[in-house]
Amino acid sequence: MEKLVLGLGILAAVLFSIAPYAWLTSIAFKPQVEITAIPPSLFPHQLTLESLRAAIYEYGLLHFIKNSVIVATLTTLVCVAVASPAAYALARLDMPFRRMILLGLLSVAMFPQISVAGPVWKILRALGWLNTYQGLIIPYVALTLPLAVWILANFFRELPPELEEAAKIDGANLFQTLILVIMPPAAPGLFTAAILTFVYAWNEFFFALLIMSEREVQTLPVGIALFPGEYTMPWGEIAAASTMATIPLIVLVLLFQKRIISGLTAGAVKG
Repeated sequence: MEKLVLGLGILAAVLFSIAPYAWLTSIAFKPQVEITAIPPSLFPHQLTLESLRAAIYEYGLLHFIKNSVIVATLTTLVCVAVASPAAYALARLDMPFRRMILLGLLSVAMFPQISVAGPVWKILRALGWLNTYQGLIIPYVALTLPLAVWILANFFRELPPELEEAAKIDGANLFQTLILVIMPPAAPGLFTAAILTFVYAWNEFFFALLIMSEREVQTLPVGIALFPGEYTMPWGEIAAASTMATIPLIVLVLLFQKRIISGLTAGAVKG
């Protein structure tokens, strides 16, 4: 009986989670007459790619996808490259106030975006980085770095110290030890930090809207948000674009779900 209740609870949670995406996908493949029909139908009676075609050729969906790929990929690479040595130092080196530094990093990550929006915008304007990729990547790195450092520090802490001792005997310096000895077995933590950073940069809307006011550099969330015209609300095109925007994230999670779970649970069992 308990297993049945647990199974039903899990099933309900899964259905509740995927229902919005399923409904969005259904709208993406409906003709316009079915989208506005009352009462609405759960599944399209006639499948069509018209909304997707319009999103690509009339609203520039591929252009926004390209911008998001560039921003999210570069943000991920920079964030992991900076977080790895920082997390290693906090986890393995004899540093004073290590725990305070980690808690300070997390507390910075808790700041609401609106509280730092003004200073960030003024700094980027002074640097001439508004409406540039780097103008969006740098704030994204700053926002995702605390979580990446926290994940990697917890994972590095669980690696056996014998790895570093063997590297020292072989004459490796700290940088060589980190790159050649520590990072390969820390791959699950690196994947976790990288994927979470990529997902954040891919989905983030507030700073993208604030910093990227020119269409040429706008990312996918902002581009989709600006689909509606003055007198029109293209629900089909919005649904098609949103479905396309979600597919890469679903693929990433499905491909690396074991590594993500392993990275997130590092340090949860061992003391």
